[in-house]
Amino acid sequence: IQSDKGADPLDKKNMKPSTATNPENGFSQILRLVLRELNLFYSRDVNGVCLLYDLLHSPWLRALLKVYDCLQEFKEKKLVPATTHAQALSCEALLSAHDTVAQKDFEPLLPPLPDNIPESEEAMRIVCLVKNQQPLGATIKRHEMTGDILVARVIHGGLAERSGLLYAGDKLVEVNGVSVEGLDPEQVIHILAMSRGTIMFKVVPVSAPPVNSQKMVYVRAMMEYWPQEDPTIPCMDAGLPFQKGDILQIVDQNDTLWWQARKISDLGTCAGLIPSNHLLKRKQREFWWSQPYQPHTGLQSTIYKEEFVGSGQKFFIAGFRRSMRLCRRKSHLGPLRAGLCGAGGPRSALGAPYEEVVRFQRRPSDRHRLVVLVGPSGVGVNELRRQLIELNPKHFQSAVPHTTRSKKSYEMDGREYHYVSKETFESLVYSHRMLEYGEYKGHLYGTSVDAVQTVLDEGKICVMDLEPQGIQVARTQELKPYVIFIKPSNMSCMKQSRKNAKIITDYFVDMKFKDEDLQEMEDLAQKMEAQFRQFFDHVIVNDNLQDACAQLLSAVRKAQEEPQWVPATWVSLDTASG
Repeated sequence: IQSDKGADPLDKKNMKPSTATNPENGFSQILRLVLRELNLFYSRDVNGVCLLYDLLHSPWLRALLKVYDCLQEFKEKKLVPATTHAQALSCEALLSAHDTVAQKDFEPLLPPLPDNIPESEEAMRIVCLVKNQQPLGATIKRHEMTGDILVARVIHGGLAERSGLLYAGDKLVEVNGVSVEGLDPEQVIHILAMSRGTIMFKVVPVSAPPVNSQKMVYVRAMMEYWPQEDPTIPCMDAGLPFQKGDILQIVDQNDTLWWQARKISDLGTCAGLIPSNHLLKRKQREFWWSQPYQPHTGLQSTIYKEEFVGSGQKFFIAGFRRSMRLCRRKSHLGPLRAGLCGAGGPRSALGAPYEEVVRFQRRPSDRHRLVVLVGPSGVGVNELRRQLIELNPKHFQSAVPHTTRSKKSYEMDGREYHYVSKETFESLVYSHRMLEYGEYKGHLYGTSVDAVQTVLDEGKICVMDLEPQGIQVARTQELKPYVIFIKPSNMSCMKQSRKNAKIITDYFVDMKFKDEDLQEMEDLAQKMEAQFRQFFDHVIVNDNLQDACAQLLSAVRKAQEEPQWVPATWVSLDTASG
């Protein structure tokens, strides 16, 4: 090919060979030279030159030649893929994948339907599913009368449910060409387990596929459940284990005995089976009636232990008097409490297994939520409460307790205590207006709902500590308590952090903590957590008092400012947030 007349002649001495490493001397350069020659003939209107010129001048041909030049360049460089998986890829496979994506051909390649389908099988449905690492998400059962293998349930979020092709009640006829007639459900499951890739079902569709029109419900588990320990579960592998306090999303309640749910911490997974509210209540009744009567002794320590702090504060803080704290040791089985709401009686034993909850966001105009601290004696609940209030006494405050004892000369009604008669005190108890109470040296002490509301009405955050048995009494719509469990650290940390702490007893003897006292505190904390974990909104490990106080302040702020899961009965629809 001759060069254009107007172009400079090529210098043979400086001319470089055309290699793929220099794309300018490759096919792209050749195409430019050809077009330059054809331009002369194009101007002379030679037959066929116009067509050839347009063809060679087309953008797709230019792009194709540039791609070819680049591929030749990389081929000569002999580049090695970075990973062993990439080394197995071929250029043909990459181009095939590119074509598939470009054509948007994402459907799996399914086997053709058989041509010899009898007329009697026209009502059947052929379902092809591509099996991946996830389970199919369906359970099967045998019909008690006919012996047919039926789809028992389709699990929400599973492969079968997402396909929209299998429904509860469908009758299985074949699986991958194998007839299931006369087989047990376990044998069908074995066939499915051994299948790889595409699975083809031949089913007789149910006449009226079930429609799940129920709204999404969120519940707090008030008990724990382990499918491996439940012989009545229809499919153990499909069961969802949960613990007390877990928030569950109920996605299907069509079955009266077994619901489908998933944890809010893992909403992207397939749902699992959990016992329905009706089934768990029935199991609770059967278990409760089968047990011998055991009087409730409550979770309490043999002695009342806490870090003793002097009274050197510059302002008075209500609710920290020694008599008020010591009276709690005798409050668990008082004659009034036993007749009203014994913590271990049938009421709590047969309580609801699930508690419906919603997301609640406190509005700035709303009253603050009550903050309740719970923990074993000696863990530092009172000291944390004291330090929190001393940080900002205009923002945090304790409720002034009630007592039936006489007022002393240096005391003031409404400051240390509300001094009332025994009749008035008992009236508050019988009307369920006492959050906690007990007896100490013949006098009654307690904290009333009205005393807490007085603090909240002043725009302050009321902080109080309760025995765990009193949490349920405080869980009302008017108080909306946020419960924080103060948990002790391990034994070695407790020995170090409480080496200067002292014990407060009935005799006010200053005694240091012994190893058996620390062990008792640890055991009691474990029992509290096991029995009342479902009521705890937050847990703080008090291994360092200053760090625990900072965590407490942060948790209290979150309780007032951030959305929290609360019982649905506490809020109306207009105050619940998604």
